[in-house]
Amino acid sequence: MILYGLKTCDTCRKALKALPNVTLVDVSVTPVPAQTLDAALAQFGEKLLNTRSTTWRGLDDAERAKDPRDLLVTHPKLMKRPLIDHDGTLYLGWDKATQAALGV
Repeated sequence: MILYGLKTCDTCRKALKALPNVTLVDVSVTPVPAQTLDAALAQFGEKLLNTRSTTWRGLDDAERAKDPRDLLVTHPKLMKRPLIDHDGTLYLGWDKATQAALGV
């Protein structure tokens, strides 16, 4: 199981603590693989963008208008966190539905 997020993110830390045998990939250091990013965008669409983040607020209108994939490649911290890959099934966020699906 792979958790894409930030090591400094409180929500990611909660997920890491609750999930056994999970590997953290800090997106500020290692980008999400293109295949995983494309699958996540196909599944979640623009929900993958965290439009409430300080990174988003720092972007001008021209940047915000860019394609979500380009934004996430350029600004990986814009991704809503965590993105969890469990044997090819993707989960976004750390809500009760995700926790139940992962047996936590």
